[in-house]
Amino acid sequence: MTQLQKLFAFAERVAIVTGASSGLGASFAETLAAAGAKVMLAARRRERLDALASGLRERGAAVAVCACDVARAEDVEMLVTTTLNQFGTVDILVNNAGITETAPAEEETPETFRRVLEVNLTGAFFCAQSAGRVMLKQGRGSIVNIASIFGLVGSGQIPQASYVAAKGGVVNLTRELAAQWARRGVRVNAIAPGWFPSEMTGDMLNDPKALAWIKKRCPMGRPGQPEELAGALLFLASDASSYVTGQTLAVDGGWTII
Repeated sequence: MTQLQKLFAFAERVAIVTGASSGLGASFAETLAAAGAKVMLAARRRERLDALASGLRERGAAVAVCACDVARAEDVEMLVTTTLNQFGTVDILVNNAGITETAPAEEETPETFRRVLEVNLTGAFFCAQSAGRVMLKQGRGSIVNIASIFGLVGSGQIPQASYVAAKGGVVNLTRELAAQWARRGVRVNAIAPGWFPSEMTGDMLNDPKALAWIKKRCPMGRPGQPEELAGALLFLASDASSYVTGQTLAVDGGWTII
C-alpha cells in the first residue's frame, strides 16, 4: 500500500452513520462501505435500514443496523453499545440525522421549534458525546457533522427558523468539540451541503418554479448530486485530513460565496 493509499484507507475502520434510512445518509453509508469501512446504519425506520443493509451486504460490505431516535440519549447510548458489540470500536461518526419544518417564524409552534433542535442539534451532541467517549479512550477518531448552507447563511425565502438555528448550532458545536478534543486525538469537522436530492428537499427540487429559483441563485446553476459529497466525506473521515479540525466545508456549488 502506497502512502497515498494509506491516507484514504478504511479497511480497519468502523463508522456509525445516523439518518441512514434515506437520502444523503444512505449515500454516506454507501460511500464508506464502498471504501472498505464497517458501517453501523442508524435511523428510526428499521425497515429502510434493513433494505439498505441487504443491498450493501450483496456487494460484500460489512454492515449492521440499529433503529434509534438520536434525540433520546438512551437510544444513542444503545447505538454506540451495539456498535461496540458488533464491531469492537468506533472510529468514525457521521452525524447526519435531521428534520426540518417550514413555517413563518411568527407562526412556528414551540413544540415544532424544540423538536427540530432536539433532532438536529441536541441529537448531534448526544451522538458526538457518546461516540466521542470511545474515541477519546482509544486516542483517535473522526466526527463529521452534517450541517447545511443554512448553518452558514440565512434561508429567508424558505422560512425555517428552527432548522437554521439548529444548523448554525451544529457549525459552532463542531468548533467547540474540536477545540476540546484536538489534543486527545479526536477530530471534529462538518460538511455544509447545498441543495441535494433528499426527502427534505424533494418538494423544492420537484417543483419547476422552485428548481428554477435554485438554479438562478446558485453560481454553478444547478443542485448537487449525492456522489459530489463523497470526496468531502472521505477526506474528513480519513487520515487525509489528519491536521484538519473544527472546520466546516461547504459543498454547495458556490451558494454561500455570494
